[in-house]
Amino acid sequence: MTQPKGFRLGALSFVLITVALDATGIGLLIPVIPRLVADLSGEGLSAAAVYGGWLTAVFAGMQFFAGPILGSLSDHVGRRAVMLSSLAAFGASYVLMGFASSLVWLFAAQVLAGLFGATPSTAGAYIADISAPADRAKHFGWMGAAFGTGLIIGPVLGGALASFGSRTVFFASALLSLSNVIYGYFVLPESLAADQRRPFHWKRAHPVGALLRLRRYSGIMPLLLALLVLQIVMQTLPATWPYFTMQKFAWTPRDVGISLGIYGLSNILVQSFLTGRLSSRFGNSLTARAGFLMLMLGYLGFAFAPHGSLLLACIPVTVMGFATGPTISSLLSARVDGASQGMLQGVMASATSLAAILTPPVMSKVFSVFSLPGAPRYFPGAPYLAAAGLAFVGALMISIETKDSSALSSPTLSG
Repeated sequence: MTQPKGFRLGALSFVLITVALDATGIGLLIPVIPRLVADLSGEGLSAAAVYGGWLTAVFAGMQFFAGPILGSLSDHVGRRAVMLSSLAAFGASYVLMGFASSLVWLFAAQVLAGLFGATPSTAGAYIADISAPADRAKHFGWMGAAFGTGLIIGPVLGGALASFGSRTVFFASALLSLSNVIYGYFVLPESLAADQRRPFHWKRAHPVGALLRLRRYSGIMPLLLALLVLQIVMQTLPATWPYFTMQKFAWTPRDVGISLGIYGLSNILVQSFLTGRLSSRFGNSLTARAGFLMLMLGYLGFAFAPHGSLLLACIPVTVMGFATGPTISSLLSARVDGASQGMLQGVMASATSLAAILTPPVMSKVFSVFSLPGAPRYFPGAPYLAAAGLAFVGALMISIETKDSSALSSPTLSG
């Protein structure tokens, strides 16, 4: 690392705060989106779940194409400008949602947010810039914990603010994002040195071009596929949780907010205190496999839980799987040189976005089919059963591909 230790610690702290505030803004919306979509569409929750799934898919579709572009752009101009622009775009999208008078406006806001939604990927590249290779899994885990902090604060606060009207929540989210832009403008240092930057080329900025470029690094493609499977599994919960809990257990927005707060708290404990320790002791490969299996067990619990208390008891089991993401990210990051970290993080963001394109429409449709009156079998937990099966597939993929964690830690080129 070329930066002094004090620089790295200060910069890391800001990035973690930024991720936490970003997640808080997103989390504020989760308890109120189902009712808002239902009001604007004039249909019930089962139908609103399908609209909600497509809203998420539109955001993901935009981010799928924009992620590698913004990641490559951050390799050229630096992380700071891209991160602050992303936060500003999110703030503007929340303002649009606050004034939305139809579903068309909600979709327009998601397009804007998706096009500039580079905060997580740029934050990941920033952390890779300032972290020693041995610390990356731990620091990526801290980034996940920061996101979990936002999940605690956001949904609980969103559920409380909903009593003043759902529109209030959107403006609160906008205020958080835009305030962070101002804060970051004055205090966020640049992490990518000028001599480590590379020219921007469109041929390697779009998803296919960036992916082809990354194929030069050995072991990248199987790990990216495992990351895609992981994201499909993990995104099943936010895509269906409010609809599932309101339908099966008659939960209120406040109940949904509290449950997601518990989910976020459990996430923080895992990411802050366990991910780094597990990775150091057992290696990234074993930690990733174990995480997939814990996700499988937790989602099976969600699928078959007969009452809300058992559902809550499965949350700590499920979030043990959050150790999988940072370990896969660390394995990927260690294989790529510093000048290509933004491109890598952009492709990883595209994998996440592809999962978000596929998951909400599919899983919300599965929920709708098995929860509508007259369904062939009433089983609203069907999306979680499907996700549990995918988690098992993910564990098998890591087992087959990674013989040991040290073999995947070497950033060698395949030629």
